[in-house]
Amino acid sequence: MSRTDERDHRHTASAATHLGNQGPAGIRGNFDTPAQSSGDLLMISSPARAVAPDSMAHTAMASQKPGFFDRNKGIVLPLLVFAGALLLWEWAVRFFEVKAFIAPAPSTVLSTLVAEFPMLMQNLGVTAFESIVGFVIGNVFACLIAVAFVYRRWIDQAFFPLIVVINTIPLVAKAPILVLLLGNGFVPKIIIVATICFFPTLVNMTRGLRDVSEQHLELMKILSASEREVFVKLRFYGALPYLFSALKITASSAVVGAIIGEWIGATTGIGALIIQATYQYDSAMLYATIIVASAFSAIFFGLVAWLEKHMLKWRFDGTK
Repeated sequence: MSRTDERDHRHTASAATHLGNQGPAGIRGNFDTPAQSSGDLLMISSPARAVAPDSMAHTAMASQKPGFFDRNKGIVLPLLVFAGALLLWEWAVRFFEVKAFIAPAPSTVLSTLVAEFPMLMQNLGVTAFESIVGFVIGNVFACLIAVAFVYRRWIDQAFFPLIVVINTIPLVAKAPILVLLLGNGFVPKIIIVATICFFPTLVNMTRGLRDVSEQHLELMKILSASEREVFVKLRFYGALPYLFSALKITASSAVVGAIIGEWIGATTGIGALIIQATYQYDSAMLYATIIVASAFSAIFFGLVAWLEKHMLKWRFDGTK
């Protein structure tokens, strides 16, 4: 080999070694150095193997989406229990041959409900009117009295014991007294409903208006807030959860009060139908009337709960 060829060979070998140390795309590094042991290879490859099971588990969980029953278990299970109870009731009436005036079969009640639906809705309208008007009057009046109790302590001390005594009078005793005093019309029924709604709302609203921390009151004073601003933005706003708790109770009680008020001399309304069906031993009509009243009471309660959820979004969002 000539001296020129030997010099070219050394130059080529040096260039190859230089490129081998740079690695791909000219990146410097000791790429031509072999791994010192099998442990080095494990340290390099283990992260890739550790990620694989997690990815597979995530994919498996994503593929196992909950079915219709799992998503709606809170609705499906009660419906199944209710349907089973109806089937058991139907079977028991037919198997033991129970007389219709004692306990009608669910199919008989359903037939009566469909046949007399227009008449039931007409009487429900009367009861609904009495319930809603009495509900509004009783709760508004209770809120006003609660404000007076909070800002004038002597009013609370003077009148609250009398209110408690009046509330202890049984409802079935109040109804005939009011009918004798005010006559047999809408007014005594509405007053009965209002008295039922009044006491729970009064107690809850009074507690809610008073349940204000001293730190918040001091902060409002520092901000030079007026008495009106303290009431609207602090006391009343903080009392809303107490108010809606009472409203949900009185929503169902209002319907009961209207029905009891209609027992005394009324000719229309759900309460009047219940009395007529009882005296005529028409148990199918009695059960159909009860179903209509219960459905309206549930709808009334649901509307109040819906209103609470939309007016107190901050409370429900904070509990998620």
